[in-house]
Amino acid sequence: MDHSALQGSTIPSPSAVKDELEPVRKTRIYEEVASQIQRLITDGRLRPGDHLPPERELAERFGVSRTSVRDAIRVLELMGLLEPRQGEGTVVRDLSPDSLVNPLASLLVRNRTLLADLLDVRKMIEPALAARAAVHASGDELARLEQIFLRQHDKVQHGELAIDEDSEFHYAIATAARNRVVLRVLDVLMDLLRESRERSLQVAGRLQRSLAGHRRILDAIRRRDADAAEVAMRQHLQEIEDVLLRPKASRVGG
Repeated sequence: MDHSALQGSTIPSPSAVKDELEPVRKTRIYEEVASQIQRLITDGRLRPGDHLPPERELAERFGVSRTSVRDAIRVLELMGLLEPRQGEGTVVRDLSPDSLVNPLASLLVRNRTLLADLLDVRKMIEPALAARAAVHASGDELARLEQIFLRQHDKVQHGELAIDEDSEFHYAIATAARNRVVLRVLDVLMDLLRESRERSLQVAGRLQRSLAGHRRILDAIRRRDADAAEVAMRQHLQEIEDVLLRPKASRVGG
C-alpha cells in the first residue's frame, strides 16, 4: 500500500501531496471528482490494493455532496479502476487493458457522429496490425482467417451482407498481432462502426470489393509478407472510407 498517497483511510493532506485535490466547482461535479481520483491512480499515488476513504470523508475533502462522490466512484468502477469489496469498502484495482481502453470507449461513445475520425483511427491502427499478423500469426490463426473468409465468400455469393464475418476477419487479424490493448481498441471501434459498415456493404458492388480486399490481405498474411499486408489493409480501409464519406448523390453504382 502506498502510504504517501493514503494512510489508513485518510486522503493525502495538501502538505503531503500539493494540489492533488481541490474544491470542485464544475457543472458536472462527479466527472471532476472522478478525474482527480483517476489522476491519483494513473500517477501511482494510489496503488492496487489501496482503499479509498469513506464517502463522507471524500465529500468533505472535495467540497461536494456524497451523491457526487458516489457517482464518481461508480464511473471509476465501470472504467475498471476501482472495485467495491464486501466489508472492505472501495479498493484500487490492478490496471488492465480494459481499464486503459474504457476511457477511450467512453470518448468514442460520446462522439458517435465523428465518423471520419473513427475511420481515420482505423487507418492509423489496422495496417500496422496486418503487418504484425503476417509476422506473428500461428497456423491455427491463419486457418481461422481462412475459415472466416470462406464464410464471408459464401454469404456474398448469396447476396448477404456478412457483417459478422467482416468484423471477425479484422478482429482475428488484431488477435494475431499479439497486443491486448490494441485488440480492445479495435473491438470498441468495430462496435461503434457497425451501423456504418452495414450501410457501406449495401452500396452496389461493395460486398464484392470488401471480399476482394480481404482476399488481398489474407494472401499477404499467408505469405508472411508484412509490407504487402500493410498496403493491402490500407487500400481496403481507403475503399471503405471512400464509400462512407462520399456525397450520397455519388454513391449510386458503388
